[in-house]
Amino acid sequence: MRNDTRSLEQKIADRETKLDALREQLTSAVEQLVTGDDWRRAIEFAARFRSRLFNNSLLIWAQHAAAHETGRVPDPYPTRVAGFKQWKALGRSVDKGQAGYQILAPVTARVAVTEDGSWRRLSKGEKPEPGETAKNRMVQVRPAYVWDVSQTSGEPLPAQPAPTLLQGEAPSGLWDGLALQVRAAGFTLHEAPDAASIGSANGVTHWLKRTVHVRADMDPAARVKTLAHELGHVILHDRDNDDAVVHRGIAEVEAESFALMVAASHGMNTEQYTVPYVATWASRVPGQDPVTTIQKTATRVRTAALQALERLETPQIPDGEPPSSSNSTVVAGPQAGLRQTTGAAHSALPRPAQGTPGVEGPGL
Repeated sequence: MRNDTRSLEQKIADRETKLDALREQLTSAVEQLVTGDDWRRAIEFAARFRSRLFNNSLLIWAQHAAAHETGRVPDPYPTRVAGFKQWKALGRSVDKGQAGYQILAPVTARVAVTEDGSWRRLSKGEKPEPGETAKNRMVQVRPAYVWDVSQTSGEPLPAQPAPTLLQGEAPSGLWDGLALQVRAAGFTLHEAPDAASIGSANGVTHWLKRTVHVRADMDPAARVKTLAHELGHVILHDRDNDDAVVHRGIAEVEAESFALMVAASHGMNTEQYTVPYVATWASRVPGQDPVTTIQKTATRVRTAALQALERLETPQIPDGEPPSSSNSTVVAGPQAGLRQTTGAAHSALPRPAQGTPGVEGPGL
């Protein structure tokens, strides 16, 4: 192995150059989300890689597509993605000539945090002063590499079955799980006989009355999709949320995207989910460029959807992580191998953080 003879300054400069290139690639990938179908596919892809932050799932998507176009990988979509050491631990090795996909990895450090939220980095062995608490915190990001399973060779991985649903069918237990979360948030759930009874809508959330209405005259899949949409409003939007009131169009995008991610995570057909033209709603926030709006929206949707998914006791499609790095349990019977969460559906629903565009917090 060749020794790295670069100076510390050179290493820092090289890292910053890579980060700048990676951020440019991320911006380009976001800018290519032009139509509502583009956005739907991006959220659906993120649902298949739920443990990855949205920015990183978008980077993986774009780089895998480029690798497919040049013939380096056989399939247009990745299935399982992991780092070099993770694959090695699973008895697989990266094939010669296969370049990894760059993502943004967090760098954490031990910091001292005060009651007002301010913090400072602690040196090695340094203890916090009175009134400070020592915590680990993300202080920067660095470039990291992951590879799709199709870029590796070695021990076979266990097959990951996906749920199969008939047209119009809803996943077992999903309605009840979503309804439970609506009620846990302090809302009552009602059936509306038809669209005319709720203003020609499929569903309506009334914040002042703390009610949610869903049409009864739709097939189970449509009813679940509508209930997920209204739960998205319940979690993401309220009368104290200025963005939800002033930018109503974006609030609808967030609720529909929330429903889309919940549905995709359960193997439901999402082609009927409608999201407005991206360039239109992404340009409606004054003083904020569309790329930032898209990233913030996607971060809020992903955070809220993951919170809801963790509270559901329903079989969900496998994540894009190799089996050894998954913390999920295995479902017995015909859905064997599917991810099943066991979160507390009765717990209070915390409001998702806004997030920071480009750096979404710890994790990959």
